[in-house]
Amino acid sequence: MIRVAQPGDPVVQPGLIDVGCNAASAQNVASLSGIKSLPGSNVDCAIASVISGQVRTDGSILEVGTISATTVGASIGQRVKKSGRTTGLSRSSVTGLNATVSVQYENECAGGVAFTKTFTGQIVIRNRGSKFLNSGDSGSLMVEDVTTNPRAVGLLFAGGSGSAIANPIGQVLSFLGATMVGQ
Repeated sequence: MIRVAQPGDPVVQPGLIDVGCNAASAQNVASLSGIKSLPGSNVDCAIASVISGQVRTDGSILEVGTISATTVGASIGQRVKKSGRTTGLSRSSVTGLNATVSVQYENECAGGVAFTKTFTGQIVIRNRGSKFLNSGDSGSLMVEDVTTNPRAVGLLFAGGSGSAIANPIGQVLSFLGATMVGQ
């Protein structure tokens, strides 16, 4: 049986898959809002209300620093970076634009494939040996690889040993009706 997340469900850290699917071993850091993208949209994202004191809300990302409140579109060869749960701070470059990709989603805590979703207009990033993006890094914000106040480029959500995939940040923000925080 597939369980679909509902508004008000806790968002936990570390993720359920990291704690053997035992929510009691994780810490609630936010509550899922009513806006979620799958399976009906062209982005893979959700929005949550953070619990005060559990998550930074000023636009500062571990190992990246404070991001810009503005965004930038992706371009071929663009240098990018992200800070993720599995691979930490990693850097790469954009290798493709407007890609169409099919992603198979698993029901991780119950086992089996939940569904497959095709996305269009996606960003492709070099991911040699899964060193840029690996399991557990999904949801990381991909920013331009500059030292001060990098602008958001995309939201990472899928990949393999050769390529990583990101939703263009403009599509994510538009879907959520959200804006960036930062300087």
